[in-house]
Amino acid sequence: MTRGLKAVPDPTDEVVALRRDMAAAFRLCHHFGWSESVGNHFSAAVSPDGRRFLLNPRWQHFATIRASDLILLDADDPGVMERPDAPDPSAWTIHGAMHRMLPQARVILHCHAPHAVALACLKDPTLLPLDNNTARFFGRIGYDLAFGGIADAAEEGLRLAEAMKGNTVLVMANHGVSIAGETVADAFEDLYFFEKAAQTLVLARSTGQSLSVLSDDVARATAAGWAAYRGMGQRHFDYLKSTLDARDPSWRE
Repeated sequence: MTRGLKAVPDPTDEVVALRRDMAAAFRLCHHFGWSESVGNHFSAAVSPDGRRFLLNPRWQHFATIRASDLILLDADDPGVMERPDAPDPSAWTIHGAMHRMLPQARVILHCHAPHAVALACLKDPTLLPLDNNTARFFGRIGYDLAFGGIADAAEEGLRLAEAMKGNTVLVMANHGVSIAGETVADAFEDLYFFEKAAQTLVLARSTGQSLSVLSDDVARATAAGWAAYRGMGQRHFDYLKSTLDARDPSWRE
C-alpha cells in the first residue's frame, strides 16, 4: 500500500463520492467565512478501523481543493512526516490521533469559525442551552481546556482524542472546534449549526443581561427532538453543493 502519497482515488463509487463531498466541504467552509489562510484541516476515514484516512494537502487553500487533491494517509505510519509530501504537523497530530483512537469518527472537521473561536476563548466555554440550536448539542460536547499552543506534539493529539471520546463536538479552549460525524453531510451540518449556536451565545452574553438558560430536562428533550430532523443535513448539503456547481464545478475533479 502506498502511504502518505496523493494516491489515485480508490475506484469504488463510495470513495469517489466521499472525496467529492470532502472537496465540497472545504469550499463551502471558505464560502461561509470559516477558513483561515491556508490552515485548518478536514479528514475522512476510508477503512473500517478508521486508520486509513483522507486529509487535505499541506497549505492548500480551501477554495481550491478538488476531490483528487486529498491525500491518503495511514494513521499507523508516522514516517509520512519525513517525506516531501508530509501533511501539516498539526493536522497529523490531531487527525492522526483521532482516527487511531476513535474509529467511529468517520469524518472530522476542524476549523476556526469566528464565533466558535470566541466561545472557546471564554474562561468558561460551555455552550449553554438557550434555544433550539444551542440545545441541539446538549450532552454531546467535549471540552479540552489545556491549550498548549500549536497542536503539533503527539501528547496534544492524544489528549484531544481522549476529550472527544463519547462526543461529536470538541471545544478546544483558546483554539477552535472539531466536529465528528458519520458522513460529511452530518458533520458539516453540525459545524454549520454549532457556529450559529456559538454566535447566539456570544451575542446574548454581549448584552450584559442575564441569560434564560433551559433546564437540563428541556435541553435534553430538545436535543433528542433533533434526531427526527437528521435527514435535513443531507438535503442542506446537497443544496449547498449545487451552489458550488454554479460557481465553479472543479471541486468534483
